[in-house]
Amino acid sequence: MKILVINCGSSSLKYQLFDMDREQVLAKGLVERIGIEGSRIKHTKTGQDAVVTETAIPDHKEGIRLVIEALLDKSHGALSSLGELTAVGHRVVHAGEKFAASVRIDAKVMAALKECVPLAPLHNPANIMGIEAVTEALPNVPQVGVFDTAFHQTMPESAFIYGVPYGYYEKYGVRRYGFHGTSHYYVSKRAAEILGRPIEKLKIVTCHLGNGSSVTAVREGKSVDTSMGFTPLAGVLMGTRCGDIDPALVAFIAETEKLSVKEVDSMLNKKGGILGISGVSSDLRDIEEAAKRGEPRSKLALQVLSYGIKKYIGAYAAAMGGLDAVVFTAGVGENSSTVRAMTCEGLEFLGIELDRSKNDIRGKEAVISTDTSKVKILVVPTDEELVIARDTKRLTPGP
Repeated sequence: MKILVINCGSSSLKYQLFDMDREQVLAKGLVERIGIEGSRIKHTKTGQDAVVTETAIPDHKEGIRLVIEALLDKSHGALSSLGELTAVGHRVVHAGEKFAASVRIDAKVMAALKECVPLAPLHNPANIMGIEAVTEALPNVPQVGVFDTAFHQTMPESAFIYGVPYGYYEKYGVRRYGFHGTSHYYVSKRAAEILGRPIEKLKIVTCHLGNGSSVTAVREGKSVDTSMGFTPLAGVLMGTRCGDIDPALVAFIAETEKLSVKEVDSMLNKKGGILGISGVSSDLRDIEEAAKRGEPRSKLALQVLSYGIKKYIGAYAAAMGGLDAVVFTAGVGENSSTVRAMTCEGLEFLGIELDRSKNDIRGKEAVISTDTSKVKILVVPTDEELVIARDTKRLTPGP
């Protein structure tokens, strides 16, 4: 069974082709700068060098056509014909309260996704364009939607309701939704497997730390709270996103700087976070290098980030009534031993004891807590594409 996984952004399209009989990636690639000058497709067949083709890509429809062309290419493709393709799985950012699990895409699902556009105006339109482009190019191939928000639909009302007039929730769906759900689901499940314990008996805090970051409380395999909120702006400090702030700051900055609400929102999303504090970069690698050189604002950015993660770990241990494991994942979580060490420092009272030598790793699965640590600390590289492929396989009849 061969399944194509697609993740569409507003001007990009990432893809992976899986052989799901072996859960093996056959090919992957990136279509970038869609609708922008300098567009190109970078395609890599497993075991071969990447092939880069620079060409005009005016829209997602053309992007999908180029993906299919690359996958069928005789020299670097991975399909002999489109008849080999069983299904296509899509990452979709926002499903609101409409879907608590992945679903086969049909007209009703598409209508629901369009209704959710106001909740994710930067993401859902691109996801929808990708689905529509595949529908046009491959009309007879089943498609599955896998939602970032679905895993968090198990949160209790007490965790997702905001302290604003309840009518805003009833009329507009104003509530905490959470994101990175496929990642939190995958790494919590994988952590239980590594520890050799049933996930139904575990209390886990998963830390998805990258340019966008979120922390989730996973009790008995279900999300019960998460740091991102109505949008991906809330929670811990991120690359350019501010994370948790006093909401009155929006009005204050708008009035004092003579900015519109939209301009303030853009600033909080694109000029805040690690970049805003450090003034150096949104890339944590640059921040760590600057901190080593003694740059005080870069040191401060690292401290604010790790302190914020630490607070969420403590809060979620309290919310779950205990803690069995902490999992670090995504670009920063998997690769920054510095952030992991700063985060865990001072949490020994919770039974969290980091082994400094075991922590000296990048991008691979490992248990990095001491042998005597009551709470296990793990690094688990995320694999959201595999989650999408597995759900697509589950929801699609075999050939």
